[in-house]
Amino acid sequence: MGQERKRILIVSSEFPPQPGGIGNHAYNLALYLSKQKYIVTVIADQRSEDGEEETSFDQKLPFSIVRIKRYNLRFIMYLKRIFKTYRFLKNTSSVIATGKFSLWNVSFLSFFCRVQTLAVIHGSEVNFKSASLKKSIDIALKRMDIVIAVSTYTKKLVAHLNREVYVIPNGINLKDWEISNISKKSIPGNPSITTVGRISERKGQLNVIKKLPVLLKKFPELHYHCIGIPSQEEAFTQVAKDLKVDSHITFHGSLDHEHMKEILSKSDIFVMLSSESKTGDVEGFGIAILEANALGVPAIGSINCGIEDAINPNHSGILIDTNNTIQFENATTAILKDKNDFKSGAQDWAKRHNWSNIVKQYIRLIE
Repeated sequence: MGQERKRILIVSSEFPPQPGGIGNHAYNLALYLSKQKYIVTVIADQRSEDGEEETSFDQKLPFSIVRIKRYNLRFIMYLKRIFKTYRFLKNTSSVIATGKFSLWNVSFLSFFCRVQTLAVIHGSEVNFKSASLKKSIDIALKRMDIVIAVSTYTKKLVAHLNREVYVIPNGINLKDWEISNISKKSIPGNPSITTVGRISERKGQLNVIKKLPVLLKKFPELHYHCIGIPSQEEAFTQVAKDLKVDSHITFHGSLDHEHMKEILSKSDIFVMLSSESKTGDVEGFGIAILEANALGVPAIGSINCGIEDAINPNHSGILIDTNNTIQFENATTAILKDKNDFKSGAQDWAKRHNWSNIVKQYIRLIE
């Protein structure tokens, strides 16, 4: 008789097909654990109005997923998450909590169920400005058997807990980033620089826009492509107009995977100059950097955040001070000068972060 397969429950605050880095991580973790010897179940919310997007997406998954139906009264969803999680915990070997409410949920239920508990922390959920919220997350993490941070930066955010925290970087599914049927049509810009992510304070598009007046003096044909949900597009466009650089910027909005991949693959440099928001929202890793790297596009990214773990300095890209325009200009010059070396370095770095490699680190902790 063969050994019984272990059951793993992943409780996540986000999940595809809706966007979000936590959801992307949870999906790939579930996918690659299910390819091993584990029976995987995911509990996540329905975030679309009618749930049709989730239903269509879920039918194709090689693992089980339980969706918490959307209600106008949020507390009903919270209660349903707790009840569903408790139900599945009773027949589970290990539970992985990822996202703010998931940490509270699993920590609370661990009083009633004997199960191995693992917390995955990304950044913002352990960097609240509210002392009470921060304290509640600290209490939850102290109850967890294992705490995993997606970057060294995120690990530092919980250093005050004085407990062991493992660092397992984020990963990508390289197959999703193979290039095929890319049109020969070019995109504006020489050089062309691109950011993928919600148009927001945290993703740092505004930090790039403010540097354009100086950059255009050296690179007069430079064009900045912004791909992502246009949350603050109107405000950022006004800043660009005030600086008279709006003709050098294209906001593409949220694109499907193939269209986004096409623009990325034709970009010279990927840029992510993230900064902390007023509420403590931070970049815990920067998965979009690895996705660009997989297409051979090197990156310029910020120091003092999780992006430090997403870039292999002077190989897959260059790290700079977010507010230093001269460093940005020098980094752009250096990458364009050694474009082939940086392209090779970026692709090698992406391969090291393939989920088939990253999942092995999770398995070692689970076992």
